[in-house]
Amino acid sequence: MLNIVLFGPPGAGKGTQSQKIIEKYNLVHLSTGDILRSEIQKGTELGLKAKGLIDKGILVPDEVVIGMIDSKLNENPNARGFIFDGFPRTVPQAIALDELLTRRNISISGMIALVVDAEELTKRLLKRGEVSGRADDQNETLIRTRINEYLSKTAPVADYYSKQNKYQEVYGIGDIEEIFEKICNKIDTLPS
Repeated sequence: MLNIVLFGPPGAGKGTQSQKIIEKYNLVHLSTGDILRSEIQKGTELGLKAKGLIDKGILVPDEVVIGMIDSKLNENPNARGFIFDGFPRTVPQAIALDELLTRRNISISGMIALVVDAEELTKRLLKRGEVSGRADDQNETLIRTRINEYLSKTAPVADYYSKQNKYQEVYGIGDIEEIFEKICNKIDTLPS
């Protein structure tokens, strides 16, 4: 089973690249952002709680996110593998994910990290905000808060996977197809 963590700050291109990876490798997409946005749109209790945090640029609590991931794994018992998009965001989440997968006798095959500088990320997110209407992509101060939140809390996850020899880096600026080819070259070296 091929289980990939697609990693990178907001605006790095995870959404674009994850769709291409899913199609090529026939993986199930697990995007905590998509799951949370769906809950917000439905107006569920989880969605309302998450919206309050997201609007402030704060990450949703680990136990909520882990519960959502567990539920999605249960919904896909015959999957060839999963792509974790935007998760784990913290070392405790990475540990919890490893524990969750170990109970199922599976593991993370590798982490592919899209590396993009802060100025490019800010430009991309502001542009995305114009098209998507997402409030969190229209406020430059909030965007910079999200990037700083990523750098302080999420970037250490790369070290966690690096210590397991599961970390691979791809420069995330340039032609989408060229970036995808580089990602595939990394994925093709992973154990499945």
